[in-house]
Amino acid sequence: MRVILNLALTLLLIATLNGCGFQLRGNYQLPETLQSVSLQSQVSKELNEHMQQRFTYSGIQVSDTNQPITVRLISDKLERRTLSLFESGQVAEYELLYQVKYQLFKKQQLLLERKVEVARDYQDDPNFVLAKTREREMLVDEMRAEASRLILQQIIFEMSE
Repeated sequence: MRVILNLALTLLLIATLNGCGFQLRGNYQLPETLQSVSLQSQVSKELNEHMQQRFTYSGIQVSDTNQPITVRLISDKLERRTLSLFESGQVAEYELLYQVKYQLFKKQQLLLERKVEVARDYQDDPNFVLAKTREREMLVDEMRAEASRLILQQIIFEMSE
């Protein structure tokens, strides 16, 4: 009896989650037109790799040859702004702003041109220069991964309409 009750509750929970539209993060419903893309890149090697991985993990085949759908990464830029200072005048905290411009083409026709921005704050400590440099590199890599996720999300949304 207890096994049947547990099974019924589990099925009820699954039906409720399905009914409300719950999906695991990063699990996108791919439109049929987005099964393979051509990726053209004029940006950093690291962002290009993140985009290729993001497409591949989402079930999209990436090709260098002409495909009906082309994603062109135009530029990426990293800016650093001072947020706060120590009493001595040294920088205590920075804001990193990562911007990526891209275009989406369908059969050589421009569908959209957008800019994605990702921002992060990090504290700087002049006493730990090597550690903070490594932390900054990891943060920038995380920002590239987030930018690639946002780009894919926007592309899927655009192609679903």
